[in-house]
Amino acid sequence: MRYLILSLSVALAACATTGSGAGGLTIETVSQGQAVVGANCTVSTLTGSWNIVAPANVPIDNASGDLHVICDKEGYRTSELIVRPSSPVGSSMGVGVGGGSSNVGVGVGLSFPIGMGGGGYPSHVTVELSPQ
Repeated sequence: MRYLILSLSVALAACATTGSGAGGLTIETVSQGQAVVGANCTVSTLTGSWNIVAPANVPIDNASGDLHVICDKEGYRTSELIVRPSSPVGSSMGVGVGGGSSNVGVGVGLSFPIGMGGGGYPSHVTVELSPQ
């Protein structure tokens, strides 16, 4: 019985995740490997939209749907980049309780999700601009 209690407490503690709050992400624009400063960009997720002038930091702490970045600068074609949030690494853990006699056992299984950090966006996004 004490092993069951120990196993359950470990499994419940594993359910806690650290989240993906990294303090925002940096958006920059480049063309043919060279930085392009002053591009007007719209950055949007399911929870909000930001208008920035690249390079800039966008205060997105948690992933919420796809990240859309549209950048425009005179002399360049408008570029759009879509970034899907990474999936959190995780699995399930089964905890069994057995009982019985004469080599006959009865088991009850419980499943607890184990997350190893939340999914999120990269901390740095680079948008390639093509000259017109």
